[in-house]
Amino acid sequence: MGNSTSRLYSALAKTLSNGAVSKHLEYLEHPDAEFLDPIDPKDLLEECQVVLQKRPARFHRDFVNLQANVAKSHQPIRVMQWNILAQALGEGKDNFVQCPMEALRWEERKCLILEEILAYQPDILCLQEVDHYFDTFQPLLSRLGYQCTFLPKPWSPCLDVECNNGPDGCALFFLKDRFTLINSANMRLTAMKLKTNQVAIAQILKCNETGKLFCIAVTHLKARNGWERLRSAQGIDLLQKLKSITQEAEIPVIVCGDFNAEPTEEVYKEFANSSLNLNSAYKLLSADGLSEPPYTTWKIRPSGECRHTLDYIWYSQHALQVNAALSLLTEEQIGPNRLPSFNYPSDHLSLVCDFSFSEDPDRLL
Repeated sequence: MGNSTSRLYSALAKTLSNGAVSKHLEYLEHPDAEFLDPIDPKDLLEECQVVLQKRPARFHRDFVNLQANVAKSHQPIRVMQWNILAQALGEGKDNFVQCPMEALRWEERKCLILEEILAYQPDILCLQEVDHYFDTFQPLLSRLGYQCTFLPKPWSPCLDVECNNGPDGCALFFLKDRFTLINSANMRLTAMKLKTNQVAIAQILKCNETGKLFCIAVTHLKARNGWERLRSAQGIDLLQKLKSITQEAEIPVIVCGDFNAEPTEEVYKEFANSSLNLNSAYKLLSADGLSEPPYTTWKIRPSGECRHTLDYIWYSQHALQVNAALSLLTEEQIGPNRLPSFNYPSDHLSLVCDFSFSEDPDRLL
């Protein structure tokens, strides 16, 4: 790349330092992308690959076409869901006993995260465990053309870690040239009318190509065994809020999240049986179209190996269809030491789907 391109990515170099927050006051003062030079995603990907040149190559994953030979009247909407693993938790609390600490160094792990995002170029990006929003994701993704929203947890476990980068939370990004923001709601989830530490973001977007409205939401429910009833209550609260936002499903919805719940849990069943008429997109990759993937997270902690399906992309099946979904990593790709690793930056796999509005006039909203 030329000198002008290298200068353009001074932001990337700055975010690699431990003092990144103080060096990015310009982004906090002027969060709108109009104040910053745009970035070509291909060039930024090259920058990341230079940083990662001593690491193993990124895993290859293919998209599975789920709507063969179906004419599409508009460009698909690519949605990416990913718990990226908060840096403070990865280094300080999560105890990945088979993952070398050098694999978790933010200077390189950040580039692995960006490489994954840039490789799939989502139109909408839903992230959990974001604790480097202001010094990394907001300044860089806004320059890639995304509108950015962040909602931290009221009390984040990241704050218990020495030298943390602030609280983690959920973040939602969408390409401004594809969508127009109509309405946005930041929500603190409740359980039995009591406020909890979990949050969600829901936004009504207008597809600029079709003029159609839809709702996109991102959330991260309570973790760990023993909290199933709380997750169920949080899910009920989120569904009630989404019913109001979508005018009782008049507006189709896509809900992305780390639910911290297997398909056997009540919160999963509540979403599957909701009046919003939701389906889980990744079920469509199974042979019968009814089964979730065997895992979306796979790690080894002192207590043993943890292999679970916890992450989902729910969608209004009466108004939207899934054109394609990104295949998951195989056990062979993941390797015996599981995740995260030098190859992959998080203990959760990214989920990516291409959606289109239903062409069936009897199903249009």
